[in-house]
Amino acid sequence: MNLNNLFNNETDVAEYPDGHIVFIEGEPGDAMYVLVAGRIRLSVRGIEIGHLEPGELFGEMALIDAEPRSATATACGSCKVARVDERRFTFLVQQHPFFALHVMRVLAARLRHMDDTLH
Repeated sequence: MNLNNLFNNETDVAEYPDGHIVFIEGEPGDAMYVLVAGRIRLSVRGIEIGHLEPGELFGEMALIDAEPRSATATACGSCKVARVDERRFTFLVQQHPFFALHVMRVLAARLRHMDDTLH
């Protein structure tokens, strides 16, 4: 699923310079994000666990379980991100059922990646 199609006309877009921390592991979260342009680096306990490309989402766990952030997200070069709060997330899930399936697939893939890392 190409999330850029859902967020082409998004008005809640932020631009961040290289090195800007979008969110920090352990802090409370009230939104997820979709990377519109640029790259994002994800790290856990200071260890890099991956990079995201345009169209990928991050921070989604905060909207699902209301727990503190599990990772830190940092801009790699300048980037643009669309912020999706709980209200918008609920709308997207209701209006675009494949969006919900996409979020679940992202979560499953990240869980499997972490499992593979531990083995």
